[in-house]
Amino acid sequence: MKIIIMSLILFVILNSLIQFILFRQESHPLKTHKISLSFEVFYTLIVIYCIVIIGFGLIYFVLSFYELTLVENVKDSDSSTSSLLLRSFYFSGVTLLTIGYGDITPLGFGRFVAIIQALIGFILPTAFVLKLVHLNFEQKRHRS
Repeated sequence: MKIIIMSLILFVILNSLIQFILFRQESHPLKTHKISLSFEVFYTLIVIYCIVIIGFGLIYFVLSFYELTLVENVKDSDSSTSSLLLRSFYFSGVTLLTIGYGDITPLGFGRFVAIIQALIGFILPTAFVLKLVHLNFEQKRHRS
């Protein structure tokens, strides 16, 4: 059951990332003022970040039912399910944004998951910049 849930979550995350990277602009773009930033791509990036944070947070949450995945260095008296879910989302956000406060440490398979998530968080801004460069190039090509 754990494998099925994690596979489904990873499928949603990877599908979202691939759709972002392969994003195609419409053949009839809306006429706007000269803006060097595509708000559609920017909003898509925000949605992708949210999907990845929630998806990996759910993976940490599911893993925590089978083994100790996240250890909090600060003593917290609340160990309820909702607290564990919020802690998983918090760690996911801190890891994706490569902040790494160090107040929560992954263990076991959670370390591998955290490395994959940090890699995505490191590469996603680069994909965003490359997407903007590609869109600007396409717009200049269509004008010519």
